[in-house]
Amino acid sequence: MFFRSKGKLKKEFDDRLVNLMKETKEDLQQAKIIEELMDDYDLGAIAQRKAAESIHFYLFKEARIRRVLIK
Repeated sequence: MFFRSKGKLKKEFDDRLVNLMKETKEDLQQAKIIEELMDDYDLGAIAQRKAAESIHFYLFKEARIRRVLIK
């Protein structure tokens, strides 16, 4: 009655993962652009880029483990 099929639930979470990966990719690209446009050395911008990079690559690794097709 309240149960979803396993395939439907997996698809739902895989779609969420793909959407989250797209968002983090945009964040990573913005952080890279900000770092490139800076004329001096700013640890905050570098830390922001590295954090965005870590999150994006973690999600990419998780998608590979789950065998999610990224479109």
